[in-house]
Amino acid sequence: MKNICISQTFLDIKSPSFFQLVLDEYMGYVILCIFLVIIGAVGAAKLFAKADRPWIAAFVPIWNVIEVLRMVGRPASHIAYFLVPFYNIYFFYRLCIEVAQSFGKYTVVDYILVCVFNIFYVLNLALAYNEEYHGPVFGKDLKSVQEGKPALV
Repeated sequence: MKNICISQTFLDIKSPSFFQLVLDEYMGYVILCIFLVIIGAVGAAKLFAKADRPWIAAFVPIWNVIEVLRMVGRPASHIAYFLVPFYNIYFFYRLCIEVAQSFGKYTVVDYILVCVFNIFYVLNLALAYNEEYHGPVFGKDLKSVQEGKPALV
C-alpha cells in the first residue's frame, strides 16, 4: 500500500519540458533569434519583390531557396546540393555571392559583406532605392556581365 502512494506522488510531480527550460534560461537569445528571423524574412520578401519573384515565397521554407536559385539563374534541382555534407557550406556562400552579383555587386568587399553579414546585406539590397536587379548570373561570363555585353554560352 505504501508503494502505491509513493508512485502516485511521483507521478504528480511535473517536470518542466526541454523547451520550457530553454525558454527560462535563454529567453534573451530566443527573442534575438526570433527578431533576426523576422528581419531576414522581411528582407527576403522585399528582395524577391524587387527581382519580380513572389514575395510570399520568403515565408515558405523550401520554396524560398528555390526562388533564390531561380533568381540567380540556377535550376531548382540544385537545391540537392544543400544535402551534401561540407559542400553545402561552400554552396551556400557561392549562392550568396551570386545574389550579390545579380544586383550588380562585383567587388571583393561586397562578397565578404554578403557572406559575413548575410541578413543585413540582403536587407540593404532589398531596401535601397538605387539597387536594381540585373538578372541571373549563373552560367554567364563575369566580365561580359559587368560590361553589359551578351555572354557567349
